[in-house]
Amino acid sequence: MKSYIAAAVQMTSLPDLHKNLAQAEELIDLAVRQGAELVCLPENFAFLGDEAAKMAQADVIHVACEKFLKKQAQKFQVTILGGGYPVPAKEGKVYNTALLVGPDGQQLARYEKVHLFDVALPDGNIYDESSSVLAGEQLPPVYESPTLGNLGLSVCYDVRFPELYRSMANAGANVLFVPAAFTAFTGKDHWQVLLQARAIENTCYVIAPAQAGSHNSRRQSHGHAMIVDPWGCILADAGTLKGVAIAAIESSRLAQVRRQMPSLQHRVFIAQS
Repeated sequence: MKSYIAAAVQMTSLPDLHKNLAQAEELIDLAVRQGAELVCLPENFAFLGDEAAKMAQADVIHVACEKFLKKQAQKFQVTILGGGYPVPAKEGKVYNTALLVGPDGQQLARYEKVHLFDVALPDGNIYDESSSVLAGEQLPPVYESPTLGNLGLSVCYDVRFPELYRSMANAGANVLFVPAAFTAFTGKDHWQVLLQARAIENTCYVIAPAQAGSHNSRRQSHGHAMIVDPWGCILADAGTLKGVAIAAIESSRLAQVRRQMPSLQHRVFIAQS
């Protein structure tokens, strides 16, 4: 693993596939012009707002997303994470899928979100992800890149389940992706502290692209796309507007933290996968 620049993209996606992909391309370009070799897009980067409309277009969104990610990776000669888009599954549902693509446009890793957000919040909003999404059944993959590190995939609500990230640490992960569309209500209290916890307990970098702002009359996201270092320090925070959080992923910093706090070596109970 070498040291390199990574970008966590922050978008305000709408119920408009073509506008969202244009916005994503603009932000990928911005990240690359700042030196990023790894660019991460948030959950629902291609479509966010009207769930019924998304389901009606799921086939089109799926094909467009995969074509877009491969094209952009080749165009900019970078590795890109598409943090979550619908892929048609059985029972008329979709998988909420994250895809990692290399500079040659080839798929490196794919993950289907396992934890679904079925929650009634005190602000009156009700989220019922399982009504349209089929939960994945596999632990997240860890892609072993010779240059970018061992990259572990997850999506949004997964961040509340530390065992998922420990499984990736057990598999050698040192960089964890948490692409999200975190709600404004929960994000203000939980987003940053959860990202820091996942980074600290696994002594890993965390790259967390995010959605921000209003997507329709009811859906509002917290923002604050972040990159967190293995000590839990916030290296970059995109705030609440569209943009990118940019920071260096440093192999020497990772090694330093793991020497200073070798907690992964001190585990007594190690879960068996």
